[in-house]
Amino acid sequence: MEKCAQPTCFVPDTGCDLGHTDLTKCPIWHGARAADETAGNNLSGEMLMPWSGSAFGLADLRFVSGRAKPIVIGVVGPQNAGKTTLLAAWYLLLGRGLTGPEGRLFAGSYTLSGWEAAAGAMRWTPGQPPRFPPHTTSRGGRAPGLLHLTFRDEDGGAPVDYLFTDAPGEWFQRWAINTDSAEGAGARWVSDHADAFMIVADREALAGEAMGSARGSLQFIARRLGAERGARPVALVWTKADVDIPTEMEEAVRSAVMDAMPDAAEHSVSVVGTPGTDPLLNTGVGLTGLLKWATDVRRPGVDLPPPASTSGDPLFIYGGRKP
Repeated sequence: MEKCAQPTCFVPDTGCDLGHTDLTKCPIWHGARAADETAGNNLSGEMLMPWSGSAFGLADLRFVSGRAKPIVIGVVGPQNAGKTTLLAAWYLLLGRGLTGPEGRLFAGSYTLSGWEAAAGAMRWTPGQPPRFPPHTTSRGGRAPGLLHLTFRDEDGGAPVDYLFTDAPGEWFQRWAINTDSAEGAGARWVSDHADAFMIVADREALAGEAMGSARGSLQFIARRLGAERGARPVALVWTKADVDIPTEMEEAVRSAVMDAMPDAAEHSVSVVGTPGTDPLLNTGVGLTGLLKWATDVRRPGVDLPPPASTSGDPLFIYGGRKP
């Protein structure tokens, strides 16, 4: 059996790493003969695993939406603001049992390979010190990568699925200037489908040589998000909280966000732990509180009118239409 050129793909055992159930449509797996051979080996007619473990695309959403519509958390911000690092830090802390929503237990993920791709750079290995994840490139995509987590209440309640968007900052910068921009289509998808937003402000960029450009990008994004989000929850997240920035710069960014979204929550986070903390128990700064905020998000419910009839028959309980 011919192997795929993608090193993380193990067709036919676990399916295509890019999520293609029809291998003839995969840009890496070449040749109809190979696809026919794969189909011939599946003599039982059973479907291979329908997910690859990588970050979800839109075609994968049906696998996680069968139980209930997942909560989508849109992580919004300029390029290199620390969006992927924030997600990777959560994943590493969850894996070590150092954080998690209070009263809830981790109950699985369909995108463990995607989480590992984001967090692998932050792991310590002999001869390779931890570093920040690589920049999330735009790749000309029209939808963000979606990283999945499921949590279940300790008392046995129904599990809740979450999807966290991992999108390049360039998308949001273009979308902020022109919401109909073709280059900002992925950001527009986040704006349309997220149940809550985290707008990420990079303190290091706001203290550097390009602080004016960083402030301008955040202000544009905040105004656009304020116009698009409706009543959905928003959090202003200051990343790299260990970096000091001028008070005037901090107030300018905060005012831009709060003027557009007065009800926004505010969090400061850092992967650098408190001095003197045991490295094995390091949970960074503010990461646990922000994860709790994100996983407390719930979609608004529907209020039904009071019953018009005392009948126990569900056919008549809400009465009939008046002539």
